[in-house]
Amino acid sequence: MGTPQFGATILEKLLTKHEVVLVVTQPDKKVGRKQIIEFSPVKKVALEKGLEVFQPINIRKEEDYILSFDFDIIVTAAYGQIVGTRLLEYPRYKAINVHGSLLPKYRGGAPIQRAIMNGDTETGITIMYMAKKMDAGDMIAQKAIPILPEDNQDTMFIKLANLGAEMILPVLDDIEKGIVNPIKQDESKVTYAYNLTKEDEKIDFNKDATTIFNQIRGLSSEPGAYFTIDNNIYKVYSSEVSSLQGKPGTIVDVTKTSFTIACGKDSITFTEIKPQGKNLMKVRDYLNGKGRSIIVLNRRV
Repeated sequence: MGTPQFGATILEKLLTKHEVVLVVTQPDKKVGRKQIIEFSPVKKVALEKGLEVFQPINIRKEEDYILSFDFDIIVTAAYGQIVGTRLLEYPRYKAINVHGSLLPKYRGGAPIQRAIMNGDTETGITIMYMAKKMDAGDMIAQKAIPILPEDNQDTMFIKLANLGAEMILPVLDDIEKGIVNPIKQDESKVTYAYNLTKEDEKIDFNKDATTIFNQIRGLSSEPGAYFTIDNNIYKVYSSEVSSLQGKPGTIVDVTKTSFTIACGKDSITFTEIKPQGKNLMKVRDYLNGKGRSIIVLNRRV
């Protein structure tokens, strides 16, 4: 059970050793202005491998179909729906989840993004038994990796997916041998990584530049952080912290290739920008066109 590339990486690893009798993923989405149907990365892998795919709109209401299959264990990796207790208890070896955080920290749907946005220098993978309560099951295995200053959401998803893939086969071997020693989570240390909202994407330049830097890389490349000028949205996916000072939200420097906006402490510099309705472009190119009259010194955003 999985949906994004994180889950697809785990699925590919499972297929090197185990028989996957059914793949469960989220329904297809319509994307872009042309509303083209797009399959999830997990579905793409499943179809390439000739696997049966099930895409319930509400898994709790449609679980009988899954229960008609004969299987030993459920492996979930960023599936995206809450699975009911009846289904979790059905398989011989129950159900396990590959989760992108060092539980009990960051239970929830956006653990990787939240860790980066909060400026954490470490995260990891926890494989645990699934329980009725979200991400609260007993832990089977856990490994940590650093979050480097140059990392963003995209790079950490890749690193953590690879780490999860590295961990999953030994865990399944131990479960089958009956030699796992699950550890209960310390409820006093629980934190949550709630799904991202539109408000999380908006940059507040009253905050310090480092906080904004972490916000931008935690949201890169999807959905991206943004600010507005004259009610037009400008998305940004990368930035640098600058020591320039000024009134928060004011453009304090403009060069041929970049511009800098003052924050509550220090400032933030951009060399790429995505104006509303346009593709991502170099600031240099934007300033050579329409941006010349928009990105100007001392302007408030």
